[in-house]
Amino acid sequence: MSRECAFTGRRTTTGNSLKYRGKAKYLGGVGKKITGKTKRKFRPNIQTVTAVVDGKATRVKVSAKAIRMGLVVKPLKRKFAYKAETPAEA
Repeated sequence: MSRECAFTGRRTTTGNSLKYRGKAKYLGGVGKKITGKTKRKFRPNIQTVTAVVDGKATRVKVSAKAIRMGLVVKPLKRKFAYKAETPAEA
């Protein structure tokens, strides 16, 4: 499984890390100049959680934002919360 959210589709994206040199204009300089660009990765905060998907508790990778938004429904923590089946009395 890749680093991708099952609910929002967030995944790793790429971008640049910029290095600057110089003094800002508002401080009396001639302005900042870019002296270097290197590739970098923006990684989402992916968590592996147990969630209810199609009525079953399954382990899925979701982003922290999806958890905060309430998209993830977690199963009950205790088995005794479910109703026990009663045997048919004859």
